[in-house]
Amino acid sequence: MRFLFIRAEKASYPVTVMCRVLEVTRSGYYAFEKRSPSERAKANAQLLVKIRTVHERGRRKYGSPRVHEKLTAQGEHVGRHRVARLMSENGIQARRTRRFCRTTDSGHGLPVAENILDRRFAVEAPDRAWVTDITYVPTGEGWLYVAVVLDLFSRRVVGMAMSELIDRQLVLDALGEAMRLRRPSVGLLHHSDRGSQYASIEYQGALRDHGLLCSMSRRGNCWDNAVAESFFSTLKIELIYDEHFATRAQARWAIQEYVERFYNVERLHSALGYVSPIEYELMAQIRRSAA
Repeated sequence: MRFLFIRAEKASYPVTVMCRVLEVTRSGYYAFEKRSPSERAKANAQLLVKIRTVHERGRRKYGSPRVHEKLTAQGEHVGRHRVARLMSENGIQARRTRRFCRTTDSGHGLPVAENILDRRFAVEAPDRAWVTDITYVPTGEGWLYVAVVLDLFSRRVVGMAMSELIDRQLVLDALGEAMRLRRPSVGLLHHSDRGSQYASIEYQGALRDHGLLCSMSRRGNCWDNAVAESFFSTLKIELIYDEHFATRAQARWAIQEYVERFYNVERLHSALGYVSPIEYELMAQIRRSAA
């Protein structure tokens, strides 16, 4: 694979320098050039092009399992270990998870709800249970706070709002968007942490007005809202950590574009069998129609 790299890049870099950096001999490279590549090498080179295409389409964030699943969906007959090996040999990898700070303010005297969801994250149909949370994004103008509502069935972002203020209006706006988009039936389970925004009189009143059943995480237990936490981790790894936003407007546009054009529509989700949230909902709808 080192010789293949040199061949591909020799128009841009001196062969002598690449041989030294890659710790191979010039004589070895020139002997390689005289040999015609094996069928396996040709196949690997063609597969590598497809791997790079999938990786780029996934915003360079897919590891080998997601790349393999996407190739398989495209009709490529290839083993997962082969994909992993080619990605490793060519430095194609996904980012690792990074920790980030919490935004929950649970030190208030407002009433809180019991944890009805109780980590039952597997849901049988859309709009049976939603989870919601808040995170922050740094910009040159200061923090931009982001609130989202996710459907547990498909992990789809069904509501989102952004503001320079982390207040109850932020979460009310996210809930309002979710209600307009989905129009769920009475009795939907709504789960959040114990933050003051969610425990506020205004927000609890909105839940009652819409006929939603309130559930809240236990104090200091982020695992009770793990799906929302996971989404924010993904957002930060796949977008925020790669960017420097000079303004809140830039951050708003980038986050909106990421959610609407990539995460909901394109991103392969391991919990959904490596399809996107919208694909998962569509497949479920087709199954219900055929039943």
